[in-house]
Amino acid sequence: MAKRKRRYSPSAGSDVKSEMHRFKRGTARSGPGGKGGKVKSRRQAIAIGLSKARKEGKKVPKKAS
Repeated sequence: MAKRKRRYSPSAGSDVKSEMHRFKRGTARSGPGGKGGKVKSRRQAIAIGLSKARKEGKKVPKKAS
């Protein structure tokens, strides 16, 4: 059985993990430079973590439009 190729790099996963940790503590903020409001959902926290990983050039699939 062939092994599937990873879609996300392990370091991208750690970015999402740290963003989820911030969300659970209630310190995650949205918007550029964290100037927006408080992150209110898990999905939003995951999206922010993936966005940060993309900006750093980590292996993350393109955003679905």
